[in-house]
Parts: sequence; structure tokens; C-alpha cells
Amino acid sequence: MSLLEFILPLVLLVIVCIPLMIKKGTVKSRMITHICLFFGAFGLVLLLGGTVMAEDVVSDPFQGSLAQGMAYLSAALAVSSSALGAGFAVAKAAPAAIGAISENEENFGKAMIFVALAEGVAIYGLLIAILIINKL
Repeated sequence: MSLLEFILPLVLLVIVCIPLMIKKGTVKSRMITHICLFFGAFGLVLLLGGTVMAEDVVSDPFQGSLAQGMAYLSAALAVSSSALGAGFAVAKAAPAAIGAISENEENFGKAMIFVALAEGVAIYGLLIAILIINKL
């Protein structure tokens, strides 16, 4: 592993995280900058990461290929998007459940079902990621 292969990902990581650390501007503008930098770094990695040296070739043609990298990225995307969705759903359902329970304690079972259903979304995303990785 060369020094460039070690330092370039660290530099990209710092560049992507800078908008989140600076407290200047609105949250919306910082988030848009963060997303644009993320996809720019992602595109740069796709462009520069496609080269394979002759000594890196292994007997399995799928191992270490761009397709394997995309499979890992899709598994990560499945987990992250389902976790974000579940977090958003729990953030909306839990306060409503607490309010319903405070008015009438008999609503506990009914209210907790909605919170548990929201958490199920994250489990489904994790299950999809496990299935994707098992195919590799």
C-alpha cells in the first residue's frame, strides 16, 4: 500500500466532513454542501478506483472488482436508508405514543405497536444487507 493510497481517503474524508464542523451559514446550506462534496468524492473514488494492477488479479474474477464494491455500497445504502427512515418514524411515533399513554394508560399496548413497527423498518434494511453480502 503506497502513501497516496493511505492519505487520499483521509483527505477526502476531511473535505467531506468540513461543512458539518463549520457553524457558519444555515443548516440547509451546510447539508447541501455536505451532500455535494460526498457525491463528488464518491465520483472521484469511482474514477480513480477502477485501475487494477497485474499482480492484484486473483483467481476469482469477482473478488476485488467494481461489482463487488458496488454490492458492498448497496448493502451499506440499504442499512443506512432504512435506519434513517426508522429513526424518522420513531421520532414521530414515540411522542404521540407517550401522549396517548399519558391520557389513558390502557393505550400502552396499542401505542407501542406503532413504535415497534417503525423499528421493524431498520431490521428489514439489515436483512436485505445480509442477503446482499451473502450473495458475494
